[in-house]
Amino acid sequence: MKRIVIIGAGISGLAAANRLVELSQTTQQPIQLALLEASDRLGGTILTERHDGFLLERGPDSFISEKPEAVALAHRLGLESRLLQTNAGQRRSFIVRQGKLRAVPEGFQLLAPSRMWPFITSNIFSFEGKLRMAGDLLLPRKKRTVADDESLADFVRRRLGREALERMAQPMVGGIYTANPETLSLRATLPRFLELEQEHRSIILGMWRRGRSQSPAEKAGTSGARYSLFLSFDDGIQVLTDALAKKLTGYPVGQDGVQVALRVNTRADKVEQNFGRSGSAWKVTTDWGDTLEADAVCLALPAYQAASLLQRMNRQLIDALKQIKYASTATINLAYRRSDIKHSLNGFGFVVPFIERRSVLACTFSSVKFPGRAPDDHVLLRVFVGGALQPELLELEESKMLAKVRADLRALLGIEREPLFTKVTTWSNSMPQYEVGHLERVKLIEETLNELPGLTLCGNAYRGAGIPDCIRSGETAAEKMMQYAAQ
Repeated sequence: MKRIVIIGAGISGLAAANRLVELSQTTQQPIQLALLEASDRLGGTILTERHDGFLLERGPDSFISEKPEAVALAHRLGLESRLLQTNAGQRRSFIVRQGKLRAVPEGFQLLAPSRMWPFITSNIFSFEGKLRMAGDLLLPRKKRTVADDESLADFVRRRLGREALERMAQPMVGGIYTANPETLSLRATLPRFLELEQEHRSIILGMWRRGRSQSPAEKAGTSGARYSLFLSFDDGIQVLTDALAKKLTGYPVGQDGVQVALRVNTRADKVEQNFGRSGSAWKVTTDWGDTLEADAVCLALPAYQAASLLQRMNRQLIDALKQIKYASTATINLAYRRSDIKHSLNGFGFVVPFIERRSVLACTFSSVKFPGRAPDDHVLLRVFVGGALQPELLELEESKMLAKVRADLRALLGIEREPLFTKVTTWSNSMPQYEVGHLERVKLIEETLNELPGLTLCGNAYRGAGIPDCIRSGETAAEKMMQYAAQ
């Protein structure tokens, strides 16, 4: 029986463990799997809870169906009937300009418009800003090789102008990656815009051509992100991680050739190659003082934690892992009576450009975006604070942070009354920053791992930060480990 250790039980580690069980049953390769988690719960940043009839997402609240891994996993776990689409009648978003919420033009997707009239009549951009953006229709494409990278800021300024960057690209993309656009790698995060430039020369022209292929339902009332593609579960995202944990606890004593041990409150202190007589390639030392021998090991951890565990390994690998920077954020859930909010809430939320000098990075109208998030005649809001551009806000006392957030909500949504309750969740160093050259760093990490058979990495630090990306990363690591174990 092959022994495998996975360190970290967020969605990536759970997906890796689940895929190992599936592969073991398919190939009839017996495995003994240990899943170690330093905290007292499984699921990582996926955290859903109920409070006074409200359903709170303290981590991510949805995933995109365009990337199939999350939906495919949900189907394999028997959760397809619990998948939930966004509210079809309110698929729009807002951007703050001069202290007011302005609707994102229909057909505008993150950086550029796919429909011209809504863009022309938008009050987000000045006349001069619109004219400069229209210049994209005349600009030549930039000659580049496949490996050439460019920051989001440089790309948008070059193609669409400064106002497009400050008023649209920075807040829209910043709301996803909590990143600094001056350093964010476009090739690692939004490569389709580089492809549009190469294929169509003009970004706007390419968006318009692709927009024509959308169905009327996809076009109608949709602005900002493609909200028709976003999904959750009836009882929140934790439905997925709970289902994975439940499945994995069903193999404690070697059922079907699979034995799984889930160990919370167990931190790995060191991972090293095993040069002893046991024949196992790796050994993992925990903070309990025990040592686990393994044929394969997966580090489903932030890159900086992986580097710390591998301190005696390949120096090139450790240096590359340390080069991946992280940002911290806070998610704040606030509950209100509907009558306490003056704004019509006729959308899924808003993002705030950095140049507006607000404390709020973005706000989701949770009870509008998905049904069942608040009791009748009540509203649940989710506010995001911090990120790469405003890390100082997370150094404030919670009461002072909330005071700044409430001041912004008073100005932007007309909320004068105190919330019924608030829940603040801080995620320290949780968001990897895909800076220019990120994919080359990841390629170097992967090439170096080839020299360390049996060692794999997975998580949001490498090739995508969303839930489907993490699932894909974990499942790919599982497949590699089974290949090692079969040798």
